[in-house]
Amino acid sequence: MFSESGSLFPSDSSDDPRHETKLGPKSHAGGEWVIAFCDGGSRGNPGPAGYGVLIEDLDGQKLAELSEYLGKTTNNVAEYSALLAALEWSLHHGRPRLRVVADSELLVKQIQGRFKVASPDLRPLYEEAKRRIARLDGFRIEHVLRGKNQKADRLANAAMDRGMGRTVGSGPVGGRESRGAPKPKQEQPIKGYVKGGVVHLIEGELPDGTFVKITPDRQ
Repeated sequence: MFSESGSLFPSDSSDDPRHETKLGPKSHAGGEWVIAFCDGGSRGNPGPAGYGVLIEDLDGQKLAELSEYLGKTTNNVAEYSALLAALEWSLHHGRPRLRVVADSELLVKQIQGRFKVASPDLRPLYEEAKRRIARLDGFRIEHVLRGKNQKADRLANAAMDRGMGRTVGSGPVGGRESRGAPKPKQEQPIKGYVKGGVVHLIEGELPDGTFVKITPDRQ
């Protein structure tokens, strides 16, 4: 069952990575929590995609940077790929207590069991993630705003840049045009005619006080 904090285990302070008692010199370091900052993105959705993972210990020391170009796929597949990479690293390196930080609310809430996994593309990735999680001694996942996940975001962008043959860092800021960055709204022309020095609209309407730019139509 999930605790209110969204973890797979109760959230008492003794199990919280931020309050974890450091192991003594005779203890195995593998018992400590590690933190994986995960991010994935796609330029186009689907489009050129990649993920980035930064893994740190409780003191903030970098343990690993993972970054891979995935080819053409979606944002959500890239986000799951980042999670799977973090889980694989944790299992392979004997670090069975993993805290994941991600800015994908969909990913976090699906892993927490709060959202259903309806996408046939995500279902096998979700099931594989759950299998790997079950092999850990401790696991938590939490959502953060994108601005607090910038290091993983940069790694994901670097992967996309490499895969697209660009200079690393030359891609779009945030790397994901598809993540909802609003495009400028293109104004549609309103037709009208001039009579007695006054513009009369044929279609549409404008509120009083609106400044307009008139382009004569010679047709």
